[in-house]
Amino acid sequence: MPLNTSTPVLDFLSLVRDRLFPGGLGKIVQAFTHRNYRIYAAGNAVSLTGVWMQRVAVGWLAWSLTHSGTWLGIVSMAEFIRVTQIAGSIEASLLAVLVYTGAITIELLFGLTLLLGIFNAVAQPSRLALIPTLVDRAALPSALAINAIIFNSARFLGPAVAGVVIAKLSVAAAFTVNAVTYVAFLIAMTNLRGIRALPVAATQGVLKASAEAYGYASRHPGIAPMLLLFTITTIGTRGFVELFPGFADSVFGRGPEGLATLTSTVGLGAIFGAGWMLLRPAVSGLTALVLGNTLMISLAILGFTLTDRFTIALPCVFLAGTAMTITGVGAQTLIQAAVDIRMRGRIMALYGMIFRAGPALGAVLMGSLSERFGLRLPLAVGALVSCAFWAWTRLKQKRIAETLETDPSVLLARQPS
Repeated sequence: MPLNTSTPVLDFLSLVRDRLFPGGLGKIVQAFTHRNYRIYAAGNAVSLTGVWMQRVAVGWLAWSLTHSGTWLGIVSMAEFIRVTQIAGSIEASLLAVLVYTGAITIELLFGLTLLLGIFNAVAQPSRLALIPTLVDRAALPSALAINAIIFNSARFLGPAVAGVVIAKLSVAAAFTVNAVTYVAFLIAMTNLRGIRALPVAATQGVLKASAEAYGYASRHPGIAPMLLLFTITTIGTRGFVELFPGFADSVFGRGPEGLATLTSTVGLGAIFGAGWMLLRPAVSGLTALVLGNTLMISLAILGFTLTDRFTIALPCVFLAGTAMTITGVGAQTLIQAAVDIRMRGRIMALYGMIFRAGPALGAVLMGSLSERFGLRLPLAVGALVSCAFWAWTRLKQKRIAETLETDPSVLLARQPS
């Protein structure tokens, strides 16, 4: 339930907010007037910090056990579909015990992460559709931007803490901390109240529901090209973060501290990008912003692959992190705002599958190719392919913007009866 905003104090703050920040900063207050969103955001912030600690620990452990780009990609693929909190806490605890006792192997590491991913698959659609049920349509863009800030603040803080914990204590200690942080999100989820139900179609089998989502997306003149571009670029570019352990060790010679620095720099750039999204107006102009930053990702990664100097690589990583968040938040906002509410859960599940499986598939592909061609060349080729698809989508920008940036009810009203 939203807080009462009719008090003199809040009215005064709203006036100051709107006069000083007409573009969008004031929307922070609007999003946080929703009780459920405040609770969700607080629990999510703690839990995600632990998750990012573990992701760095998993990557470093996989590299330490194998020194193989292929295994880095395979383990990352399993890691990308982790969501459920109870299973996550159990898995992190088991990993901590196995590492503490010296019983861990790369096969066990992959198996535990993959098993958790299988358990989590059923929770993905409802989690992706959760945020729109916590706020109203007006607050949705800022809620998504705030969520990105939380996610990427954790991406910055978690690896920084993980680098210290791994270097000063052990990998097992990082797993232990992560196991504890899951509790925060569990508590938050049990305290959500009065979540509104979304209208849905009649109950269907998984295959039929998935086919309906694909059909709806493929026929939509805005969602279809946006999802296609997002698919290509996630496979071609976003998996580069999962190869950081190899770059930190074999390219830059910086060890676990270098890994933490690279990952934290991506997170810092992503925080900057999320802040930018929070300050801008709601939906208008998002299509051009998303497409422009899609190109920026590819160019930044090309720069990253062309240098062996750590001081040059870090700005490239920062720019990539900034652009990734802008494109991710922007695309998600456009799709959430344009999709038929009855199809929102299914379309966001499709978006989430691309968002999580794309980088995982890219990491496996790039990691496997790195065994033969080195770490740099596969990433460079992926970035160039992404540039080509950006150029193709850029030709359709006007039509995409017309269909994604207009309220669906307005489009429906324009149709002849």
